[in-house]
Amino acid sequence: MKCGIRKSLFVFGIATLFVFSGCSGKTVSSAQPAVSSEALSPSSQASRTELVISAAASLTDVMNELKKVYESENGSVTITPTYASSGTLQTQIEEGAPSDIFFSAAQKQMKALESKGLIQSDTKKDLLLNKIVLIVPKGKANGISAFTDAATDRVGKIALGEPKSVPAGQYAEKVFTSLKILDQVKKKAVYGSDVRQVLTWVESGSVDCGVVYATDAATSDEVDTIAEAPEGSTDPIIYPVAVLKSSKNTEAAKAFIDFLSGDTAKTVFEKYGFTRNQ
Repeated sequence: MKCGIRKSLFVFGIATLFVFSGCSGKTVSSAQPAVSSEALSPSSQASRTELVISAAASLTDVMNELKKVYESENGSVTITPTYASSGTLQTQIEEGAPSDIFFSAAQKQMKALESKGLIQSDTKKDLLLNKIVLIVPKGKANGISAFTDAATDRVGKIALGEPKSVPAGQYAEKVFTSLKILDQVKKKAVYGSDVRQVLTWVESGSVDCGVVYATDAATSDEVDTIAEAPEGSTDPIIYPVAVLKSSKNTEAAKAFIDFLSGDTAKTVFEKYGFTRNQ
């Protein structure tokens, strides 16, 4: 009899244990889901600002360096440059491409956007100056010594920026017009979509010479600069910059232009051969 009672109590105890164990599978443990230190970090929750900069192709190297400098000093801002000819960028902006700042290699494209009410005029600055030069493949001048040689038998092919969209090509045409040899030069011209394509063609020896900005020529060890455009043969080469009306980050964009106008940026611009327009 006692044995039966003890057996019943034992079975009851085991059953009770299983019941509590089943419940405790979800509730007994005091461990909480792990929360990463990164999720608790204030910096990870701070919103980052992305500034899209539509910049002329000739600004590629200097802007890539300035991007690193600015981002290192302003941890909450990311700079995203888009490089192309100024005319191509103008068209993209007119068609609604998202961008905060336009940095052009010429006044023409900036004025066109301003006339359509697409820039914040009070933010516009004529920031930089540049020069137009004639270049040849390294060590292969072959008697070419001046812009006027483009009209002679010394030049079979000359690379120019497409004048409809590339300011360097527009400046080149003005130089050759001033020298009264534009028609002869056009017969030998191959046209690039931006000034960097012109530089690449000269570097590769695909052409006898080309016309680029002095700052582009300075970036390459594979070309020689033969001559600067004669004084007065073209308009001053001015690079304007402005905040776009479509920008959703106007204050951050203004702050970046202030940085471009400061002493730190001036040193970097001069390193790449640009002159600050005072």
